[in-house]
This record gives sequence, C-alpha cells and structure tokens, in this order.
Amino acid sequence: MSPADRYSHLCECAIVREGTAADAREWSEHEVQALWFAGAFGKNFTTTDGRAVSVVQFGVWNREAGPDFAEAAVSFDGGAVQRGSIELDMDVADWERHGHATNPAYDDVVLHVFTGCGPRESFTRTSQHRAVPQVLLDLRAIEEPPNPQPDAKPGRCVAPLRALPLEKVRDVLLGAAQFRMRKKSAALARLAELHGPDESLYQALATTLGYKSNKLPFTLLAQRLPLRLLRAAKDSATALLFGVAGFLDQRELAPFDSPTRAFLRGLWERWWPRRAEFERLTLPRELWKMSGQRPMNHPQRRLAALAQIIRHFPRVRALRDACLPEATTEFFDGLRDEYWDHHYTVTSKPSAKRMALVGESRVTDMLVNVFFPIGTAAGSARWEEFVQLPAPLANRRTETAALRLFGDTPPDAKFLRSAAIQQGLLQIYEDFCQRDASDCEQCLFPSQLAKW
Repeated sequence: MSPADRYSHLCECAIVREGTAADAREWSEHEVQALWFAGAFGKNFTTTDGRAVSVVQFGVWNREAGPDFAEAAVSFDGGAVQRGSIELDMDVADWERHGHATNPAYDDVVLHVFTGCGPRESFTRTSQHRAVPQVLLDLRAIEEPPNPQPDAKPGRCVAPLRALPLEKVRDVLLGAAQFRMRKKSAALARLAELHGPDESLYQALATTLGYKSNKLPFTLLAQRLPLRLLRAAKDSATALLFGVAGFLDQRELAPFDSPTRAFLRGLWERWWPRRAEFERLTLPRELWKMSGQRPMNHPQRRLAALAQIIRHFPRVRALRDACLPEATTEFFDGLRDEYWDHHYTVTSKPSAKRMALVGESRVTDMLVNVFFPIGTAAGSARWEEFVQLPAPLANRRTETAALRLFGDTPPDAKFLRSAAIQQGLLQIYEDFCQRDASDCEQCLFPSQLAKW
C-alpha cells in the first residue's frame, strides 16, 4: 500500500467529514460557474426526469446576450450529440424570474443546470415552448476546505506526534502530501480532457497567480479569455486581460507619471475597439481583493505576469514537459516587463530597483500546484524529485498547521522547509482541523496515528 493509500485509509477510518458544523458552505454564482466549466462536478449527470446526460463539450463563455455558455454539446442516453448552449442558475426558478422563457436568445439552450429548487416544481421552456432538460448539481460533491479556521493553538495531536520517531512523522506527512498530489493531478487531468492540455496549463497557472485572495477572478479571467484567443490577439492580449479584469475604467491620465500614462494609453488604444465585444465578460469589481495584499502580489502585477506567460507559452509548455525546478525558476526569474519591472501598481511611484515579475515563492507554488502534479501523473520518478523540492518560508496557513500539529516546538526548521512536508501539513489541517467542530475533542486523527 502506497503512503497516499495509507493516508486515504486513515481519513476514511476517522470519518472526519460527517456531521460537523464546519461543513457549511455558501457558494456564489461566479464560483459555481467556474467550477462547472472546470469540470469539478464531472461530465456525466442524470436529468430531473431520469435520463442520462453526458456533456461532450462545455463550450465557451458566451460574449453575447443570452445563456452563460455557448457552443456546448451534450448527449442524452448515449444518443446523438446535440449542440447548443448551457444555462447555469443558482435556483431553477431563475429561468422564469429572469425572463429566459420568453427570450429568443435562450432558444438554443440544450441543458439547464441549477443548484437549488424550492417546494414548487419549475419547468424550463423556451419561447418556442420546447422543454429544456434540467440537471440539479450537488454542491456537496465539491471537495474543498470549509471556511471556518481553527484557532492558532496546539491541538491534541501534539503529544502523539512527539512520541513518534521523526522518520515516522515524515512518513505520515509525505503520505498526506502524496494524497494531495494525486488530487491535484486528477483535477488537472480532468481539465486537460475537457479543454485540452494547453488550455488547462494556462488556466491552472492563472489560478496559481491569483493565489488564495484572487483565485476566483484569475480562474474566471482565464476561462473567459481562452489561451487560443489571446495568442491570436498577439499585441492586444495584455489589453484584453486588463480590460476584462475591469482594470481599464475611464479616468483622466494627467495625474499619472509619464511611464504610466504611456502604459495605460497603449492599453486603451487596443482595448477600446473591442470593449463592446467583451463587455458582458468583464469581471465585477467586487470580485477582486486589492487591500491587504503585499505590493509585489498586487493583482495588476500578477496579470502582467500572466500576459508574459501567454507571450512565451511555447517555452512554458516545454517547462511543463520537462518539469525541472531549476529551469522553471530560471525562466520566471528572467521574465521582463518594461513597465512592471519598476511599478507595484498603476498608482504607485516607480521603484528605482527592478522587481521580479514572478517571485521565488510564486514559482514554488507553480511547481507544487501545476508542474509537478502534471509530471507525477506521467511517471513516479517525478514524485521522488518533488520530495527534494525546497520551499521558501512558510505562509500563515502552514505556520498555523504546524502549530496545531507540533505545538511551540516543531521539528527543526529544515524539516519544515520542504515543499512536500508543507503540503502534507496543509492536507492534514484541511482534512481534520478545519472539518472538526469540537475544538479537537472529538477529532480521531491522534488515535489514528497509532495505526500508521
């Protein structure tokens, strides 16, 4: 049995996911749409009237007035593929509430997907009185850590972990890390199956650039502006990214310094002719988290990095195939942008010293969340290379997880500076600490350690 299988068995025995208050989760429509397009719910469903339906193509985000996703394709009960659009609502009754039933723009909808329904039965019909098949999504199928965060204090597992030899503690953490890696690999493989290997790589890197605070808007941006579209746009790609992100609002350029005026004017000249075309896809401002970010991590800088990834995508593809940490670090360290090399944001004063467009910690995140998950799926040798990957200083979540498991006297600093060990810490923290509503009292992880 592999370490990942042993950890999976440990979790199943602990039954930590059932009946805890921490499992409550409210989803926004933007989140559900992003998850749907990424295939997080799968591709095979059962309609409300009992038919099997398979989504052959998830289509593209619709730029025109009408359904959410255009150019989709579905098959019912293994029959011929039906092409059309897919509409996703949070409530089945939204079809009527929003006037879709009388709007001809929705006449080509082949599937109505929703996440909730009231006591009254609701039908989905077009303006031509054609019945549209319905699918109810189960949000419980989404495996994601709940929002509540345990207090940053030692847990009951501190004593059992201290009683174990360090090598055995390492085995437990690496088992959790390998389990986590398998989940990442499976998600990326699913994304590649749905949208192709290049699109999936691009979307995954965009999500990683968003990190935790802006993961959703970066994911939506990559979904709404496919790689093939931006590669074809060439010099207009950056303008489309900043425009659809909502960062090119109308404003007077006079207050800005000369480099910023030139930068924004250049973007506007390319964005303005296509603004109406992409207006429906522009992200709402409230999706972005601007405050509380380190200046180097500002979303505008991350967006500039994504533009460079698109520009050099053939090299990025080669890095994916090679999965070599040193070569990946060298590539991202060499990325240059005449404007962003010396600006934190468009409103900040220029810096005399050049700033890396993608820092060391973000490169490590890309290796951990994208390159190695793809690489380990292709061959087991990549896992052994991942175990040797060092990690920069831990962030708040890994520090909290380390305090929860090891108390005030964790293993030596070198032990915790491993990317794999940090991933194992996070997996245990999410599977047990974040899903336990008893403040450690009923958590079964300490007792399960003895069975490792």
